[in-house]
Amino acid sequence: MARIITDYLDHAVLQHGDKCAFADEKEKLTYKELQEEAFHIAEGLIHYGIFKKPVAIYLDKGIHVISAFLGTAYSGNFYSPLDTEMPISRISKIMSTLLPSVIITDEQHEVEAAQFAGNAKILLLEEMIGQDICEEEIRSIVDRVADTDVLYVLFTSGSTGMPKGVVISHKSLIDFTEWGSHYFGIDDSYIFANQTPFYFSMSVFDIYQTIRNGATTYIVPKQKFSFPTLLMEYLAEKHINTLYWVPTALSMVSILGALDSPHLKDLRNVFFSGEVMPTKQLNRWRKEYPQVRYVNLYGPTEVTDVCTAYVLDRDFDDTERLPMGQACRNMDVFLLNDHDQLVKGQEIGEVCVRGTGLAYGYYGDKTNTEKAFVQNPLQKAYPEIIYRTGDLAQWNERGELVYASRKDFQIKHMGHRIELGEIEAAVSSIDGVDSNCCLYNLKKSLIILYYTGTIEPDQLTEQLKKLVPEYMIPNRKKHIDSMPLNLNGKIDRQKLKEMAGI
Repeated sequence: MARIITDYLDHAVLQHGDKCAFADEKEKLTYKELQEEAFHIAEGLIHYGIFKKPVAIYLDKGIHVISAFLGTAYSGNFYSPLDTEMPISRISKIMSTLLPSVIITDEQHEVEAAQFAGNAKILLLEEMIGQDICEEEIRSIVDRVADTDVLYVLFTSGSTGMPKGVVISHKSLIDFTEWGSHYFGIDDSYIFANQTPFYFSMSVFDIYQTIRNGATTYIVPKQKFSFPTLLMEYLAEKHINTLYWVPTALSMVSILGALDSPHLKDLRNVFFSGEVMPTKQLNRWRKEYPQVRYVNLYGPTEVTDVCTAYVLDRDFDDTERLPMGQACRNMDVFLLNDHDQLVKGQEIGEVCVRGTGLAYGYYGDKTNTEKAFVQNPLQKAYPEIIYRTGDLAQWNERGELVYASRKDFQIKHMGHRIELGEIEAAVSSIDGVDSNCCLYNLKKSLIILYYTGTIEPDQLTEQLKKLVPEYMIPNRKKHIDSMPLNLNGKIDRQKLKEMAGI
């Protein structure tokens, strides 16, 4: 097994050197070319004289971002991707926390990078790739890297408006990658279609499963997701057999009736994570592609993307919620109630996680780290850190873990404790509803439902009365033409809150 993440690429070059590793809309890289480009970038960073320091990557999403990730790792430093579509104001907040020594960008984005660089040195990709390589020097640096050293810092949204940088080590990612490879039987025949941004933790599955197993990943052009038929044509043309997408992206294809345009004859795996998968939309996929393996994956960025997995093994009604599955290898998932005790029966509790996938915490943010990464209250004899996810779940009658809601989506309304996620799940099952999102206006004590689809609000209310108690019926139902999405491709709740004046 690999010691640090670059060992995967070293092995892939020996076994699959001339095979396409990654391809984007414009070009592709074989494994040999990927390593050579990574070596050039590593050499540039080594010459700059940094080690175990943060390196910001500011490039358009594409194959060269992956070269920059690996080049940073070969140099003994750790990377943090900055999406070129992010507002400069958000990037500036990230930079004020990360304080990177170096920003890797290209000539196209040099002027923009200068706006937020501060004291960081701007290194241009074109110039780094033109430098000579001393592989012996790079190998001597690699030998100094421990598997517990930091590999990357991914920034997620913070409740205060300040992004939080999740710190992940080589060891955590390798353990996660090894689990996924063995659990799913991933090999060099896999062809992935990457959907998620590279600053989103789901992308690490596509990237490192590919390198670990000598597979191939196509980075799907973002504009394809605005035209589902063109998207499906692209997947068919590239012989894609494995998808790991957010549910909103998968649902868009089924909602717009593009599942069979054309039929994806090579499709073998559909993995999804990042938000709740509407069972009605998943059933449309399963009807069209019954032979495919469908897997519900759960986990926040703080656990290296995933900590539980459920391979669908039975049929589900449109109204049913999918189980979250069992804990990944070397991970333990359990539910604590408000008294920090294990839940009993089907009591709802907070999802807590321990194991090798845990992040070190939030970069340069001791306060938020100490809130979320805490001593296990069930362990009094020695130090043991767990991560409190802020997600609520329960064990169903089959003994399966089922997601309920976010802790901050749990409300007290008309004297009742309500999970907004339960309302959303019920609404999702109704014919004529394509997508929906529930919000709560605390000041006015109003449950507000936004939805897309063809059903009228009054009809929706009548159907919903058959599924949930009267006190859970939204006070306001607002039909919108399309659901706002954030850069990760998930429903943008903050945008909806602004629309609702919350």
